[in-house]
Amino acid sequence: MSDADAGGPSRAEMFEKLLRRDPENPMVLYSLGSELFKEGRYGEARGYLERSVRNKPDYSVAYRTLGRTLLELEDYEAAQEVLAKGREVAQGNGDFQTVKEIDVFTRRLQKRAGRSPESEPES
Repeated sequence: MSDADAGGPSRAEMFEKLLRRDPENPMVLYSLGSELFKEGRYGEARGYLERSVRNKPDYSVAYRTLGRTLLELEDYEAAQEVLAKGREVAQGNGDFQTVKEIDVFTRRLQKRAGRSPESEPES
């Protein structure tokens, strides 16, 4: 049983409380956006994740999660831009696991956006 089921605050609510103390903290913004993503609240997650990368432009995992959020929202053009930027940031940070994950989401994006494998060679 989760805290929310037991009457306690959800993880998202805990991050919202932290955010009231420090409204521009990129780690808290990312954490709240990530929790909202997990709950399927993609529209809400988007705003927090966008603020996170704006406040910490080298935060590669925030780009990854924002790209995934945009993919779920079917905003394919924005997702492509964010994932490309996130891949660049992750490479610059030496965060090769995030690079691999972004590559996976980029391939999903290409499939969902209707790009045929013939026109987009897979690497």
